[in-house]
Amino acid sequence: MEVNRVGAVMADEDSGTGLPASLEMAWGLRERPGKGPRPTLTLPRIVEAAVSLAAAEGMDAVSMGRVAKELGVSTMSLYRYVAAKEELYVLMSDAGVGTPPPLPPESDEQGWRELLTHWAYAQRAVLMANSWILRIPITAPPATPNQLAWMDRGLDAMAETGLTESEKLSTIILIGGLVRNEATMAADMMDAIIKSGVAPQQAVAQYVRTLRLLAGPESHPAVTRLLDSDAFTGSGDPDFQFRFGLDRILDGLAPLVAEREAPPAR
Repeated sequence: MEVNRVGAVMADEDSGTGLPASLEMAWGLRERPGKGPRPTLTLPRIVEAAVSLAAAEGMDAVSMGRVAKELGVSTMSLYRYVAAKEELYVLMSDAGVGTPPPLPPESDEQGWRELLTHWAYAQRAVLMANSWILRIPITAPPATPNQLAWMDRGLDAMAETGLTESEKLSTIILIGGLVRNEATMAADMMDAIIKSGVAPQQAVAQYVRTLRLLAGPESHPAVTRLLDSDAFTGSGDPDFQFRFGLDRILDGLAPLVAEREAPPAR
């Protein structure tokens, strides 16, 4: 091993994975940097400190300097494990999503649709519980241990559908986009409500009052019909919008799966 001018670990030769050294370490494909006694600072400790900071104060609080301070080490010492802040973000995201739950056994009652629903809701629960992950930009396809495990679970849910691998990939990208968009909107709304200092129900009521002042039956007939319905004051099911969107995606996929499962015509 050798260390570059900012202290980041450099490979003596290309390992062939195309991954940064820190991600190879996360996969267990690279030894700890440097020689001599085993250091007290490790990549898992760095990531754990960064995740704790993000959970407590948000992603804006996470910097190499601040993480180093939390660990009681110099900022330069972090660069022996993580070459850049962006790499740390990727590792934080992987730690945040964690290991995906196993898919339930498939049966007549638990087919591909139920398996994908289970996968989508599990992914959504993780993002809702760790909303700081949503503030990390997606800069590359999944290539970390936990992210790849989530990808594998989603693809495996469609193992018996007859869909092509490309179609399976497109499906989990579509569902993953719904999950992330819905979780991001929920997190943004909650942040706004917290900053306003009012209860969620009061915030909704105020929004309805504002719309009624701005929109009338002649200028905005469709919005008026919406306000006159129970869309804002109905059952209060927090999962309605997500469930509706996911069901429509699965409804659209169902005819294609049925076509692939149908026996060939004689």
